[in-house]
Amino acid sequence: MSIVIRAIRGALARAAATWASASWIMRERQPPSLHSVVHDRLDLSAEQDRRLDAIEARFATRRPALEAEVRAANRELAAAIAASDGDTSQVQAAVDHFHAAMGDLQKATITHVFEMRSVLTPAQAAVFDEAVVDALRSDAG
Repeated sequence: MSIVIRAIRGALARAAATWASASWIMRERQPPSLHSVVHDRLDLSAEQDRRLDAIEARFATRRPALEAEVRAANRELAAAIAASDGDTSQVQAAVDHFHAAMGDLQKATITHVFEMRSVLTPAQAAVFDEAVVDALRSDAG
């Protein structure tokens, strides 16, 4: 097998893995089960409800830009692969951009989750933590 074919296969394999990661991230905007746990199972006080609404509203304004950056980085990667004849520096730069955008979204989401958790009582936080861990484990397969 020639070096060019191996390079193309490697780039395509990385692109497939990157696409799978992007699909997962974009599908996991906010797990409904977590939202349900917070608003249906935690018996929130009026003050907690007010504070959580403010936290959720702030994240709702930030999340679309983060998700748009992931989509833009994914398009950039697709264009770099389409224009290349192998694993070029342009492909690697696009992969790096995608990973940075995906990482920014993940970090913001985790910060959001912990900000929500800070409003909860210890008993509520235990239920919340279990829902977060279960959601992450179920996605991991």
